[in-house]
Amino acid sequence: MKSRVFGSLLAAAVLLTAPFHAQAAEKKDFKVCWSIYAGWMPWGYLADSGIMKKWADKYGITVEITRINDYVESINQYTAGGFDGCGMTNMDALSIPAGGGVDTTILIMGDFSNGNDAIILKDKETLADIKGQSVNIVELSVSHYMLARALDTVGLSEKDLTIVNTSDADMVAAWETADVTAVVTWNPMVSEILAKPGAKSVFDSTQIPGEIMDLMAVNTDTLKDNPAFGKALVGAWFEVMSLMTSGTPEGEAALEEMGKASGTDLAGYKAQLAATAMFYKPADAVAFTESKDNVQTMDLVRNFLFDHGILGTNAASVDAVGIAFPDGTILGSKDNVKLRFDSSFMAMAAKGEL
Repeated sequence: MKSRVFGSLLAAAVLLTAPFHAQAAEKKDFKVCWSIYAGWMPWGYLADSGIMKKWADKYGITVEITRINDYVESINQYTAGGFDGCGMTNMDALSIPAGGGVDTTILIMGDFSNGNDAIILKDKETLADIKGQSVNIVELSVSHYMLARALDTVGLSEKDLTIVNTSDADMVAAWETADVTAVVTWNPMVSEILAKPGAKSVFDSTQIPGEIMDLMAVNTDTLKDNPAFGKALVGAWFEVMSLMTSGTPEGEAALEEMGKASGTDLAGYKAQLAATAMFYKPADAVAFTESKDNVQTMDLVRNFLFDHGILGTNAASVDAVGIAFPDGTILGSKDNVKLRFDSSFMAMAAKGEL
């Protein structure tokens, strides 16, 4: 998917040096960024098709949508104030912007990985075979999180292997070298690697359903002072979701365009979507966001981040950063809430109120 990541030392350095968003104010021009991943391809289509412009015009604003090839860099730029919103995972939203002090709101629950993330071994058949290997992975990313969860299932730990930090952009090329025998990555890289001789998926995200979420995160102060921004994004997003499931020639054409933009064809993109639990209907996105399972998942995620020393800057405990949920539940510090799950805009879409 994306370099769904916490970009290790580079991202940490950016967090320590980047200026945080100044107090937001009412404005008319907004910027959103995204990176290549099956569940985020609609953002590119939104921009190219004019659907985003239509919704922005409705609310008297402009929304510029920019694709950034490096996922970690996209989050870093959002965290530094260069964008008002960014496509990212739940884990990265907590570790990078929220952990770095940028109050961030989950505006759109886009999907969860349901097979898009995988552990792939070369000429081996089982997850246990990973023991003793060097594993190429985007370190401290959702791939790293999935690896940790997977190792638990076979009685192994990270001490039983060697992590090799590798950019998502370099993952396929790395696999093709003789000395790389294990990778953990996401689509479209997963599909590309699995098509090569000797590649075997030994664990994937279907085994931890709902834990790797793909979101549109926005600056909380910007959203609070500019609700039109949230309404336009959510309205445009779910118009495309409806188009993608319409079964019409227009819908198929949209899917084909998204596939081409991600480096595959219509069939390839549909295969990636089959491994992505997309929330095509806003009501389903609302239900997932408001579920108790979401709270439990974020508890797992924050503990992983704290154990790996990446829950914010110098976090003294797992409770250092507060996470707020739609029902008022707060995990962690009530005095330092920096990540918020907001279902209200999606609920408006579900009720036809946008």
